[in-house]
Amino acid sequence: MAVELTEEFKTAIDNAFADGFPIIWTSAGANGQPSLSFFGTTQTYSEHEIAIWMRTTNRGFLARIEENPKVAMMYRNAPARLTFQIHGEARRVDDPAVKKHVYESAPEIERNADPDRRGTAVIVEITRVIQRGAIVMSREGDTGLAAD
Repeated sequence: MAVELTEEFKTAIDNAFADGFPIIWTSAGANGQPSLSFFGTTQTYSEHEIAIWMRTTNRGFLARIEENPKVAMMYRNAPARLTFQIHGEARRVDDPAVKKHVYESAPEIERNADPDRRGTAVIVEITRVIQRGAIVMSREGDTGLAAD
């Protein structure tokens, strides 16, 4: 099954910040050391892409994805019993139209932290979605147990 985010996943991602279930991201640079971060601007960009607005362009996340584009995010809403991971390949996007869309789709409180739009956009091409220990969607079409 190719990656095509369901409405349930898209709604969860797009409302994570407002609902109080922030998404945690991990990235690792060339040295392989993982780093964890919360990004309140996480949002769906297409059926198979996620976007993040980076308020400052000197973030470590941007440097790490330049060295190693592989990233992962985790969403968890315990009361709704909804948990999933998304793995992907991230890239910085400085195209003005993409930046405008990502910035304007971010929560207002996050936009207010960068009113002059000095940041930039990151687009993550989803390679797989994992739920309950199983790959439920994959760019390569593989499903089954995830090798965690």
